[in-house]
Formats: sequence, C-alpha cells, structure tokens
Amino acid sequence: MASTPKSETAAAEPMASSDAQSAAKARAKRLTHKAFLEAVSLHLRAAGKVTNVPEHVLSIAEHTKNEIIVNFPVRMDDGTIRMFAGFRVQHNNVLGPFKGGMRFHPSVSLDDLKALAAMMTWKCALMDIPFGGGKGGVQCDPRSMSQAELMRVTRRFTHALGSNIGPDYDIPAPDVGTNAQVMVWMMDTYMNTVGHVQKNAQRAVVTGKTLNSGGSKGREKATAAGLVHCLVEWAKANEVPLEGKTAAIQGFGNVGGNAALILTKYGVSTVAVGDHTGYAHNPEGFNPHMLLDHVKEHGGIADYGRSTPISREAFFSTPVDFFIPAALENQIDEDEARSMKTRIVLEAANGPITPAGEAVLLSRGIEIIPDLLANSGGVIVSYYEWVQNKRNESWSSEKVAEKLEQAMVHGYTKVSAFARQHQCPWRTAAYAIALENLATAYAERGIFP
Repeated sequence: MASTPKSETAAAEPMASSDAQSAAKARAKRLTHKAFLEAVSLHLRAAGKVTNVPEHVLSIAEHTKNEIIVNFPVRMDDGTIRMFAGFRVQHNNVLGPFKGGMRFHPSVSLDDLKALAAMMTWKCALMDIPFGGGKGGVQCDPRSMSQAELMRVTRRFTHALGSNIGPDYDIPAPDVGTNAQVMVWMMDTYMNTVGHVQKNAQRAVVTGKTLNSGGSKGREKATAAGLVHCLVEWAKANEVPLEGKTAAIQGFGNVGGNAALILTKYGVSTVAVGDHTGYAHNPEGFNPHMLLDHVKEHGGIADYGRSTPISREAFFSTPVDFFIPAALENQIDEDEARSMKTRIVLEAANGPITPAGEAVLLSRGIEIIPDLLANSGGVIVSYYEWVQNKRNESWSSEKVAEKLEQAMVHGYTKVSAFARQHQCPWRTAAYAIALENLATAYAERGIFP
C-alpha cells in the first residue's frame, strides 16, 4: 500500500514541549468532524447570498439523500474475527450517478463523509461533469493490516454494500488509504456478486483502477495535474513567472508527490514538506523522485536524509511562493493562517482550511484557489475512465491530458470571471456556480410528485 496521510493534529513532534502538545490537543478538539460539516454548509449559504437560487434548492442541498451504514466481520491473519464499520453517503444525484471516493482511515466518520459527499456534488456541478456526489469508507488503519487482510476487508465491505453501488447508480473511487488495487478488488467483488450475465460491462462500477483492469491513462496524476493547470493559469493572469519559485506541500502521497514532480517541470522547487510522520525543510529544493521513493519504502517523509527536520509551526511559517495542502481537512486554522508566508494557497485536499483560517488568509491578501476547482482533476479523469469503460475504449495519455487541461482552464475561467463580477472570494464563486447548475436542473425537472 502507498503511504496514507493521517490527520496532522495527531502527529506529535519527537521533541515537542508539553505546551505544544497541549495546544495540539486543544486544536484537535476544536476542529471536530461536526465543524467540517458545518463549514461546508456555511460556504453553501454564503454562495446562496450572491445568487438567485430558490431557498428550497439550498435546503435540498444541505441534506444528504441516503446514508448507508454497514457492520461486517472479517477474519484476520491470526484467525481472530474483527468487526468493521463501513459507510456510504449519497448526497445528490440530480445531475447524474453518485460519485466519490472510498476512504480507509481510523478517523472516518459519518459527518466527515456527509461533508465530503456534498463537496463532490458541488465539484461535479462546477466542472460540468454529469455526476452527483457520494463518499464512503471504512473505519480502519490500512497501514496496520497485511495485504491479505486489506483485501478481505475490501471485499467484505463491497459485498455488504451490495446494490447500493453500481455503474449507473453510485461509482466509488480511491481516496485516503485506498488505491488502484483496492478499486480492482471492489470491482471484482461487485462483478462476481451482483449476478450480471455481462460481467465485463460492470467494470465501470469503480474508477481509479489499474490499467489492466480498465483504468484510464493519466488517472494517477490527474488531481495533481489539474492543480498545476490552475497555478499556471493564475500565474498567467497575474504575470508571475514560475521559474525559480518555491512551494511547500503538506501531505506527500499520490497528490502531493505528483504535484512536486510536475512543478519541477515549470522550475518550481519544493522546499518544505510534511506528512503524518513529521516535517522537513531543504532550501535547495527536494528531489521529488527520491523523496517519493523514500515515502514508498518507509511510509512517510521522516528520516529522509537530504533535509532538516522542522516543527509543524516552522513548516507553516516557511516563506514560499505557493502553499499546497494535500493532506486531510481542517489543517489550516487561525494560528497557521497568521504564520503563513506565501502568496497563494492551492487546495489539493478537500476542506484543508477552516472558515476562521480562510478569513485570516484573505484579510492578509493571500489568495486561495479552492478545493472545488483546484483538486477537481481527479474526478474529471475518473469521468473519462467511466466513459471509456462504457464505450469499451482506451484513450491515449495525450488525449486524456489534453481534455483535462481544457476542462481545468474552462473551470478556472468560469470561477475567476464570477468572482470578479460579484466581488466575492473564489470559494464563494465556485459554490455559487455549482448551485446555479443544480437549481437549473431542479427548475427543469421539478420536485416529484
């Protein structure tokens, strides 16, 4: 398994003082799962104020359509039987099938999944993808399990969900703690339990698969590539040359690591990195290939020799041109926002900035390219994978990359224009565009019966 970022609130510095530990615990307590869900609702209501969306659409948008909880037993390698809790939240499907990741992590909660499922609805609506929003997962620590145990958890969870997922109804994808192999296990379990005669036609039940099992070229780097497209467009609009600039990346898994790799092609050096194992600084810039190899071998950036270990506080206060949070939600609160020395934050993670943290950043003139736009590359290429599966096609890397760039530039242009026209933050603009698309669908279809 690839390394999985844990919540940074749980990562203690080896040399941390008792005061620092107390502050971290207080911060973790404040940034609860409920707070994340409330933040998403807050963003939605802020967007409603700059649009003419009817109140009933806002009310529908604040509620999930279905919340599925399954409890299932799994035999572990030592012969013991453990119970696991699994979830699938289906937020809204007025624009198309539910779509969203499956997260395997100890912190998985129903409130988090409700917030993330809603964000998927807005993300798809913003980027004109004919999907709705969903999110799911299992409360577990994949790093503590063998490959065989992880496979059994995945297959048993998929079996428990049954017909609650399907290629035309609800389409899972990878998320924190899962990867292409997990998606292949889910696909195979679904194909062999739902009783379809044409089993291969069901490959589209999940996206983010391996290439041999129906995955799309370019999917692994899609989220990072989409984020960099946003940065390139921002740099053009602000006449900022990228060559020689610096970046800090929190979370060095698939998204953060690939972002660092792609940024090197534009001459941007990643000088500060962090994940659940600690934080590090290299003023000359990290070699992304070598650091990714280290993370795959050791499970995190800790003990990487070509850098200086730093505290979490020092990481956030490191002067950089671009800051990329690519870990979990609620990582940048007021304290972090006050200490950050950057020009722009590009949200590779979902909800990494709290509303209080965002207010501080905006008051300081630090720009934010919000998650709905910045990290939408993943679901865009997931849609391309789904289309390829449906058509029994395989597109070239060049075709996928070209279509992704066109989609990201189009999304960036829409959000930029709306924010400028309405004199509102980019996050509000992104939510507002998504809401308007949803409202149009409800106006055309009406409310049954």
